[in-house]
Amino acid sequence: MSLPQLAAEVVTALRARRETLATAESLTGGLLGATITGVPGASVVYRGGLIAYATELKATLAGVSADTLAEDGPVAESTAAQLASGAAGACGADWGLATTGVAGPDSQDGHPVGQVFIAVAGYPVAGGVRVRELRLTGHRDAIRTQTVIAVLALLLESLTGSEGSEWS
Repeated sequence: MSLPQLAAEVVTALRARRETLATAESLTGGLLGATITGVPGASVVYRGGLIAYATELKATLAGVSADTLAEDGPVAESTAAQLASGAAGACGADWGLATTGVAGPDSQDGHPVGQVFIAVAGYPVAGGVRVRELRLTGHRDAIRTQTVIAVLALLLESLTGSEGSEWS
């Protein structure tokens, strides 16, 4: 399944449930939001997105706690979880998606290129947030694209209750 097809599946599933989505992006820099809004009819489900590329914006725009950023840093499971919840809260959406990590070409604060955390926040998710750590390979654009595929697949799994191995 292609990335546009996966995004269309997500939009269709959200429409069927009458639920909405928001995004908070770091390493993907708007690619996730652009992919979603590339689907005809996405305006019914997509509330908006935050691009918090700079570390301090993760706190001021997306509500990541200063303590989390100081203790765990911007590339962390806890940061991804708070970004996803913060996106949903800031945009008044049922679901929030988040991406944070290192796309390269250089490592960042001891994190290797390709270390990525994605998160899905929403009321049907046990505990409210699902986070996955990814170890991706390839050039910068490939890592960013793989991240978008992974977070959309994780949302679709959360919406449908099925594993989306065909997207990974």
